Amino acid sequence: MTPLQHLSMMDNQKELFPIVDEEGHVLGSINRKQAHDGSKILHPVVHLHLFNSQGELFLQKRPEWKDIQPGKWDTATGGHVDYGESVSHALRREVGEELGVTDFNERFICKYVFESKRERELVYVFATTYDGIVSPNPGELAGGRFFSKDEIKEKMGKDFFTPNFEEEYMRIFGK
Repeated sequence: MTPLQHLSMMDNQKELFPIVDEEGHVLGSINRKQAHDGSKILHPVVHLHLFNSQGELFLQKRPEWKDIQPGKWDTATGGHVDYGESVSHALRREVGEELGVTDFNERFICKYVFESKRERELVYVFATTYDGIVSPNPGELAGGRFFSKDEIKEKMGKDFFTPNFEEEYMRIFGK
């Protein structure tokens, strides 16, 4: 990979995200670099759990160039809400960009605050059942596939999934 190709496959550190309170009210804006530098300034993200009709869950593989959890398996779609964008629009945009899926009916599951060593996010969680074609975008993801519940359970706690996916999966589906 040339240096120019590598630069094009990095997150835009100047991208603007809203600063929110725990209810989701916008208080200001912050760029990606500031949001991920340990400041713990709360910013919103959207997650979509995409199931097929057999109950398998589609997961994405995060590319090695990502600034958070590179190379790990994660929620089908996870992305930031841009400053000035609604949660609903962000979800549709991210699912389209990452998976090429545009025709789906999401259902809201919950929202919660996730905190890691580097960041603090207000996570809006949605789910859908979808049996159409899923086409992971190679400019966004390192791939993706459907996992059975048993396969997910077997790989939990083995540094295969992102910590956020494991926590969220157990919170919502692990009961």
